[in-house]
Amino acid sequence: MMQTPLLLSSFIKRAEQFFPNKLIISRTSESTTHRITYREWAKRTRKLSNALTKLGMKHGTKVGTFGWNHHRHLEAYFGVPSTGAILHMVNIRLSPEHLAYVINHAEDEIMLVDDNLFPHFEKLAPLLKTVKCFVIMGDSMEVPETTLENVYSYEALLAEASDEYDYPEDLDENTPAGMCYTSATTGNPKGVVYSHRGIVLHSYALGLADAMGLRETDVVMPVVPMFHVNAWGMPFASVFFGATQVLPGPGFNPQLLLDLIEQEKVTITAGVPTIWLAVLKEQEQHPRDLSSVRGIVSGGSASPKGLIRAFEEKLGVPFYVGYGMTETSPLVSLSVYTSGMEELPMDERIDIRALQGLIMPGLEVKVVNEDGEVPWDGKTMGELAVRGPWIASEYYKDDRTEEAFRDGWLYTGDIAVMTDIGYLKLMDRTKDLIKSGGEWISSVDLENALMTHEDVFEAAVIAVPHEKWQERPLACVVLKDGQVADDAKKAELLAYLESQFAKWWVPDDVIFLDEIPKTSVGKFLKAALREQLKGHEMEV
Repeated sequence: MMQTPLLLSSFIKRAEQFFPNKLIISRTSESTTHRITYREWAKRTRKLSNALTKLGMKHGTKVGTFGWNHHRHLEAYFGVPSTGAILHMVNIRLSPEHLAYVINHAEDEIMLVDDNLFPHFEKLAPLLKTVKCFVIMGDSMEVPETTLENVYSYEALLAEASDEYDYPEDLDENTPAGMCYTSATTGNPKGVVYSHRGIVLHSYALGLADAMGLRETDVVMPVVPMFHVNAWGMPFASVFFGATQVLPGPGFNPQLLLDLIEQEKVTITAGVPTIWLAVLKEQEQHPRDLSSVRGIVSGGSASPKGLIRAFEEKLGVPFYVGYGMTETSPLVSLSVYTSGMEELPMDERIDIRALQGLIMPGLEVKVVNEDGEVPWDGKTMGELAVRGPWIASEYYKDDRTEEAFRDGWLYTGDIAVMTDIGYLKLMDRTKDLIKSGGEWISSVDLENALMTHEDVFEAAVIAVPHEKWQERPLACVVLKDGQVADDAKKAELLAYLESQFAKWWVPDDVIFLDEIPKTSVGKFLKAALREQLKGHEMEV
């Protein structure tokens, strides 16, 4: 067979040749939305490659982005790696300390920064050791007033650049194309490098019918940020298949997302459960037309069954739960239905949707505990390990590689079971699993059950120390608007759990909060909860 390399530059060529008039709909401010074709996008992408080359970008140069989901970020997704340079998508929600760490650790030389984020980033600049110039991504040709040197306007650079660029066709497909860092809850973030080959194969996977099934006829809206695990690969795959893209830009909210779905006839979208909880609340109060949507993909943390049921049963929108992580590009599994499942009663279908689902073709997984690989019985827990062509093999210049990557497998740190039908079910993170009296309790199962209660908006369960039982579960609950947080409500919630779990699983107490702290990508930040509630064990 021909040894043609799998390169991102081929995506640009394909989009331009076969889908020149398809649209990228890009919101760059509250009042500005751009509608550009793939033909125009391809020209702008080559202009960007030329402009950055003049600024010193060459093979292996790290170019950082600090921006939202918009067409300029999409141009960087391809215009940087197609030359042989490496795009580092920096998580804009990291702390200043972690931002400085990841940019310095990656050794970024050029930073592309959104205009509305530049004032925030400007304060960080003195801490950056390797950055030589800044390019401001915005609609203006002017550079904002700044004390920094070597600051350029993105649009001004493109205006002066040629739209012709011969991307190297002999680039090794294993060449690094992109970088993301984990949003660590403790310690410094860990860097993951993605190759051209890995991103291309992951894009193919997203087009499979038993995955997201992305296709030319889709209108794709990645809500998950483009600085977080390649926006779950959707921007790459959408260019590959010629799908229309809707990029919601900065400062989006549930109202805006629903408006975009209705106005642009979005067919598939993806984000974390906290986003969809807020979208559901807005949809219930101010309904929009969601008839175009063939699927919502939810990942990053477990999705409550009540949320899934509301979308599937009340709104008629298929709701898929997926699993992946920064190290896996990210798609590992998705809760699609296989033969006969569509005919099951609704309760059983919801149970399947709430699982992390079917493993993607091309990947292998195993669940391992101290006794070895566990049986597929839906009960025996162990740590999930995964391997495949779009799974990282190491962390970037990080000693923690040895902890996670062993014998050709990535050990995820997630505790899971495999059901008898071969579907993955996550039970917890290793650090969040609760060990009480020598037995394991899954905080995720308790959280999902709590969030099926009609009065509960969000719930997180953490372990607190216990003199007799070692640890006991403590429930942290945010009630829906209008509900009263009192002893009666606490008793009601505990009784609700007692009807579903063994008595020793049921939390000893319920704490009502105004909000649950979250990570930069919308996951519940249990480390902060544990710190916030330190000492509560004295009352248990």
